[in-house]
Amino acid sequence: MTRWSPERDSGRILRLTAGGGQAREVYRVPGVEAAGEGGLLGLATADGLVYAYHTAERDNRVVRFRLDGGTPEVIVDGIAKAGNHNGGRIAFGPDGMLYIGTGDAGETSRSQDPESLNGKILRVTPEGAPAPGNPDAGSAVYSLGHRNVQGLAWDAAGRLFATEFGQNDVDEVNRIEPGRNYGWPDVEGDGGGGRYTDPLVTWPTGDASPSGIAISGDTAYVAALRGERLWTVPLDGGRPVAEFEGRFGRLRTVQIAPDGALWMTTSNTDGRGDTREADDRILRFPAR
Repeated sequence: MTRWSPERDSGRILRLTAGGGQAREVYRVPGVEAAGEGGLLGLATADGLVYAYHTAERDNRVVRFRLDGGTPEVIVDGIAKAGNHNGGRIAFGPDGMLYIGTGDAGETSRSQDPESLNGKILRVTPEGAPAPGNPDAGSAVYSLGHRNVQGLAWDAAGRLFATEFGQNDVDEVNRIEPGRNYGWPDVEGDGGGGRYTDPLVTWPTGDASPSGIAISGDTAYVAALRGERLWTVPLDGGRPVAEFEGRFGRLRTVQIAPDGALWMTTSNTDGRGDTREADDRILRFPAR
């Protein structure tokens, strides 16, 4: 079983093999401008192509390429960049379309501006065109009113869920539906009053900073950076439970492997955490 792992600052893509094999560089994305929270931020694969979301000289963009070489093709560009709130998670949905989570890049008004690609979840074809069936024909915008989308995942019924960094009060997990407005910057957390869509789950910001999300059955697993824990979230409305609290430090990404095992990555060497022995690490837990 093989996994690919991107490095934010270096732009490298590493090939990882289960069983303790040595990680090997297989590609280095050209043009990555790593500063602040920018860099190589997201990775997805489809039909023999690798898709990468990265910060470039003037913007954030999505490119695609083959690992055997060649110049990356830009398929989406013009996503504003900043020292923070760059978003960066990308994933292919059950419909074969590419979903892109972006941040407001430090200007909150962008999230409510339908003409801006920032503060949105975008839905595009594998070639980068606005996907058929989007709320507004000819627009890549799938949902709006986001501050800084960090994770995307679907359940077995095809429902999309996203994690999002809040500001002063609460972090969020949202169920994403086309055309919905999730409130930022007018609302943080609950309180939309019908105009905006309330989150499925919220936490105080000190308990979460939710990054990657993965779903198995009726449970979502959410990796928490500042909260230094893995949240298990019952999607049927039960109470979230914290796992591994303080044990591994900042958790960046979580994935369900094909064999049902849980993979997590730590993020303790980014200047915001306390480095532990052998950091940063990829952790694997057998399927329950």
